[in-house]
This record gives sequence, structure tokens and C-alpha cells, in this order.
Amino acid sequence: MKPYEEDNDIQDDELYEHYSFKAGKGQEPLRVDKFLMNFIENATRNKIQQAAKNGNIYVNGIVVKSNHRVKANDEVKVLFEHPPHEYLLTPENIPLDIVYEDDELLVVNKPAGMVVHPGHGNYSGTLINALIYHFENLPLNSNERPGLVHRIDKDTSGLLVVAKTEHALNHLSKQFFDKTSEREYIAIVWGNVDEDEGTVEGHIGRHPKNRLQMTVFPDGDQGKEAVTHYKVVERLGYVTVISCKLETGRTHQIRVHMKHIGHTLFNDERYGGEKILKGTTFTKYKQFVENCFKVLPRQALHAKTLGFEHPTTGKFLRFDSALPQDIVECIEKWRGYAQHVIDEE
Repeated sequence: MKPYEEDNDIQDDELYEHYSFKAGKGQEPLRVDKFLMNFIENATRNKIQQAAKNGNIYVNGIVVKSNHRVKANDEVKVLFEHPPHEYLLTPENIPLDIVYEDDELLVVNKPAGMVVHPGHGNYSGTLINALIYHFENLPLNSNERPGLVHRIDKDTSGLLVVAKTEHALNHLSKQFFDKTSEREYIAIVWGNVDEDEGTVEGHIGRHPKNRLQMTVFPDGDQGKEAVTHYKVVERLGYVTVISCKLETGRTHQIRVHMKHIGHTLFNDERYGGEKILKGTTFTKYKQFVENCFKVLPRQALHAKTLGFEHPTTGKFLRFDSALPQDIVECIEKWRGYAQHVIDEE
């Protein structure tokens, strides 16, 4: 029996990249269906137009119709919800930072930059590739992914639990589905968050126009239920360090919920956090923020705490991971800047 197919943490909201092309500098405006005909072997105009009709063709990350004109330097991608034929799980000898392991499960501290499972054109170097190298016969979840109970984004660092047996996979998946597991994240967000603590509720689903993003549907007419509890850890002027506890685990949940309430994650490129969203127009301030982006070249999000009941012993286990150096350095920079502003005042 496949464990909890409706469980949001392992539900497949991913899109798989089948084709990716960049238009040359001298590209004259050309319909995207004709453009793709020049690149995709054995493609027919009808199939390409059908893909466009189904919302599978993207130019610069935005869904386009078949008559959209491709211009110089445009990035054209074809994404589907099913993997391409060459999608294979290949064992790779990639080191893992294992913080706990027994016969039933292991807890891994994933570095930022590592994809959890293949997709979006990342078919190697993932956590799954590493797991199947180091461990044999991992159980398959409802999406045929070995050992995965939940996941975190590529550029999010932190803790993940991996099941080594069918019993552990079912037991842990049920805990995530029943919302009895414990997950706390630390994030840096733009702006001074008004309340010391609060809850964001709002269904999350794929953005109707930019299919690489998720968005909030406040009326609940689309998407799936999502609940995030946040608490302010430290106020640093134009940014705030917060703690987020998840009730649900939707794709990009914290990133989407915080943007929804006006506090996009710092340097979250997909959701606009790589722009200077708060602060002054002074050149020195702009340079300071750019330096922070260099120190932390990804969204400021870390899966810090993970707790769950052990599937065999019944004991509640809780693991905590230190903030990675890039987030620590970024916080220290903002702390220094905030103090400097206070001293000037």
C-alpha cells in the first residue's frame, strides 16, 4: 500500500523540464510554436500548439500562448507534470550530513543548493541520488521517490527525515498528514513585521500566469489549505528575523505566505525578494544590501527544528540544527547596520 497519497509534503506539485532553449542575440521576433519547431526533433506544430494550450510553454518563466513572439535572449522552456523519458534515478557518491540514524530512519541536514529530488532539469546531484547510493532498498513513497517523507526547496537548508523501511515511511507520513510532527524554520524577511506573532492562513496553489510560482487563494476556491504560525525573533530595521512553524507543508509555503502578508523572504529570487523592497534610496544602503546578497546568495530560509514520534519505539524525537554560516553572517551585517542607524539617530 502506498502511504498517504494525499499527504501534501510528498504530493507532486513539481514541473519537469523537458526542453530549454535560449534565443540568440540576433533572434528576430518569431512565434514560439515556430521557434520550437526549429529546435525540437520530430515535433509537430499541432503538438506544440497543444502544449501551449495546456499551459506547458514558458518564456522567461511566464506561460505563453502559441502566438507569443520570442525575442533576442528570451529563455524558452517546455515543462510537463510528468518526467522526461531520460528521467532515471542514478546512485551518486555524494556525502550526506547525517545527524541521526537507526534501522528505521535517518535525519539529514541538507545544505542549501542541493535539490531533494530530480525535477526542473536537475536530474543529478540530488539528495535522492545520494540516498540510493548510500542505502539499499529504500521504500518508495506515493510518487515513487525512495525514502522521502517530506521535502524542502533547493535553496532552503536544514533538516529532513528519511524512512528506511515501509513501516517507517507509512508511520512518518501519517504524522505529517495528521499534523502531529513538529517543524520550525528560521527566515529573514523584508520589512518590520507589525505583530510579534501571528498566523497566516490561505489556500496555496500554482500561480495562474507564472507556473513556476505558487500563490495564495484567500477565498479557498483553489489550491490546498495552508497554515503558517510565525513569531518575531529579532527586528533589524528594514528586515526581520522570524520563526515559522508549519501546520501544513505546501510547496513554497513559507515563501508564499510571507509574501502574501507583505514580507517577502530576503533574497528570494523567485518571489521578488532579490530586489530592495524596503529601506532608503541612498547609494550606500543599496551597496550594503548588495553585499548582504553576496553573503547570502539564496532565500533566507533554514529548516531548524524537526520533531516526530519514532515509528517503532513511540518516543518523540526532536532535532535541532545550527543556522548555516551564510544566514548567520547576513544577520550580523543587518544587526550592525541597524545599530549604526540607531547611533546616528
